[in-house]
Amino acid sequence: MTSDPQVIRAAAPVIGEDEIEAAVRVLRSGMVVQGPEVAGFEEEFSKFVDGRHCIAVNSGTSALHLSLMALGIGPGDEVIVPSFTFAATANAVRLVGATPVFADIERDSFCLSPGAAEAAITPRTAAIMPVHLYGHPAAMAELTEVAERHGLAVVEDAAQAHSAALDGTPVGAFGAAACFSFYPTKNMHSLEGGMITTGDAALARTLRLLRNQGMEQRYANEIVGFNVRMTDVSAAIGRVQLRSLDAWTDRRRANAAVLDAGLSGVVTPPVAEGARHVYHQYTIRVDSASGKDRDTVSRELQERGVGNAVYYPTPVHRLKPFASGEKALGYVSGDLAETELAAAQALSIPVHPMLTAEELDRLTATVNEIVEERA
Repeated sequence: MTSDPQVIRAAAPVIGEDEIEAAVRVLRSGMVVQGPEVAGFEEEFSKFVDGRHCIAVNSGTSALHLSLMALGIGPGDEVIVPSFTFAATANAVRLVGATPVFADIERDSFCLSPGAAEAAITPRTAAIMPVHLYGHPAAMAELTEVAERHGLAVVEDAAQAHSAALDGTPVGAFGAAACFSFYPTKNMHSLEGGMITTGDAALARTLRLLRNQGMEQRYANEIVGFNVRMTDVSAAIGRVQLRSLDAWTDRRRANAAVLDAGLSGVVTPPVAEGARHVYHQYTIRVDSASGKDRDTVSRELQERGVGNAVYYPTPVHRLKPFASGEKALGYVSGDLAETELAAAQALSIPVHPMLTAEELDRLTATVNEIVEERA
């Protein structure tokens, strides 16, 4: 079959006239860093996380790093994380000098398993860091119960889960802190940036100090800090994007429903009871029943003009810095069978809100055709 010249993009970051006008307005104002746009963005984002304190920073990784540091986590401590995630999750743990301990995930949600997390706890464990992967919330009730029983902090990695929720509680309102990313391919963006949310006023103040060289007032440094401020240009773009987040989320969910109903021969993503999945990615599983492996299906989709992506072909525990050996920066707890299976089977196909009805139909038909064709 020949390739269709009209490629369906795997992701479609939005940079429209409103975003451009907002950036130009800020540039013309001359107030471009940590100014009124950042304060406005923090206030407006707070409405999406049950009114929690919001601290804007320059990236999702900085959000994770500062959250762990503000909670006093450092050398000698362990933080339980999934291995089926982007490396930034474990990187942040190492950046504060702590050790990431990799625990297995749940098959349906791709998120950290509460049972595996509890089995990974040692006397050195200081925190659990669940990842709301692909926009599906982790099992926060169970994970929070485990953390409370063992006296551990919970830091949510919500980089992919803007507006996701569980039993009516929004992602970002569960842990001692939660961290969002505004990278261009996320459900909303600020070109680049991150946000920390917390219900603890004292922790929020520490985070504000850490992001700005340890000072609240100029030249009155209180602690040693960083320069990880968000620019007002980024915040202005983020504020524009935030106004569209609900509509874009509804569109993602509607697109996912079309894919759920139309796809065959693959495992479509289940949604846990009470969960609001926001489909940062629509991730199917391709198993051997089709006669083709995941990578073959991915390649054939690309050849037929359907963008797709494999997240994450190498689990973090097998990446060079964290792999087994004397110099490994983390270690594995228990059996990571579900992690390895997901790494071999998971394939993300387009679900973004810019998809047309015709593209959705073609996407569905193309996946079905490829899977039905025997290798």
